[in-house]
Amino acid sequence: MELSSGEEKPEDYLFKIVLIGDSAVGKSNLLARFARNEFNPNSKSTIGVEFQTQKMEIKGKEVKAQIWDTAGQERFRAVTSAYYRGAVGALVVYDISRRQTFDSIGRWLNELHTHSDMNVVTILVGNKSDLEDAREVSSSEGKSVAEAQGLFFMETSARDSSNVTAAFQTVVKEIYDILTRKVMQSQDFKKPEPGNGKTVVLNPDDKQDVGEAPKTSGCCSS
Repeated sequence: MELSSGEEKPEDYLFKIVLIGDSAVGKSNLLARFARNEFNPNSKSTIGVEFQTQKMEIKGKEVKAQIWDTAGQERFRAVTSAYYRGAVGALVVYDISRRQTFDSIGRWLNELHTHSDMNVVTILVGNKSDLEDAREVSSSEGKSVAEAQGLFFMETSARDSSNVTAAFQTVVKEIYDILTRKVMQSQDFKKPEPGNGKTVVLNPDDKQDVGEAPKTSGCCSS
């Protein structure tokens, strides 16, 4: 987990989130709609590195989401490991009107897991939900894949802005919740037992009954 630096307040966080999926599923328009409330129906494939930083408030804290677009590299299956480096969240996007983009989900998930933390917070996004008449992938299919892979799921439309903000917020809020749980657990583990003057050190070899440590399903190291 990456904390923002400079003169920012200690409670400010910067989370890197990546957009992945086949070409022309609408990744750039999802980012444009979320970050600038824009939509370009004639947008060309992204060329060059592109990312937007969007501020959000989560539980009274300012969080910055740095969202990276694949920069057109996905057309050549050349999304590099550097693109994934440091990512703590991901949107895996397919086009509900093109089944082949849905069939590629497994490949994108494999690539994400190969180049980043296995516990990156991930949401499966069925984009272009406004194209209901041309739908080739049902909502239930998308939901089933997401459940099987342990992902969040949402259908969106960059064109009419349906669920776009909600999809990004779902990822950012989960990342924030995981981080704050880890911080709280770390602080709790370091606290000495009140009144007894000794600190309990937790390690796998401890046989004494010190209570069950909370399980973590974290996305990254803090």
